[in-house]
Amino acid sequence: MSCAICHTRRPRRFCPGVRADICTLCCGTEREVTVDCPLDCVYLREAHQHEKIEPADPQTFPNQDIRVTEEFIRDHEPLLLFLARTLLDAALATSGAVDYDVREALEALVRTYRTLESGVYYETRPDNLLAANICRLVQAGIEEFRKQEPERVGMTQTRDADILGLLAFLQRLELDNNNGRKRGRAYLDFLTGFFPDHPSETAPATPSLIVP
Repeated sequence: MSCAICHTRRPRRFCPGVRADICTLCCGTEREVTVDCPLDCVYLREAHQHEKIEPADPQTFPNQDIRVTEEFIRDHEPLLLFLARTLLDAALATSGAVDYDVREALEALVRTYRTLESGVYYETRPDNLLAANICRLVQAGIEEFRKQEPERVGMTQTRDADILGLLAFLQRLELDNNNGRKRGRAYLDFLTGFFPDHPSETAPATPSLIVP
């Protein structure tokens, strides 16, 4: 019996991505490159915990004019958690979506909310169908959140500018957590760590998205 990928080496573990036994070398080299790895794969989660991702240079972040301070993040943490959860759910509900699709979706959402700031609404949708679906689901979630807001707090208090700033923050987190693999989902795995009720979550129950 040989590895289902290289057909040469002896298999050492079951790969849920190819639904067969593979060797450890192929697991390391083909993970999230040629293999679509489910987030609940124990080997993938272990790899995400130990892989060294080169930190993104803040000077290269897009939308530098959108100022996002630590105070702003702390003041809007409930809304940030809502947007992060909505983004995560939208990506996981979009079959085949990876971090790069999420990146495109976030860029389109930022552009959309920029137009609201200018007073002329224009919704940007990516040509990438996966990213476009993530955008659609996130927009629907935001609309529902705003519809229910008066019932929760007695008024509508979420401003477009607040959403824009938080989307820009989530965009920067994606750039900082993307592992560069073609089918990588390290950013999505990162987000699952902030929601204890998420099916594939195994991190502590009280983390914060605010970067120290």
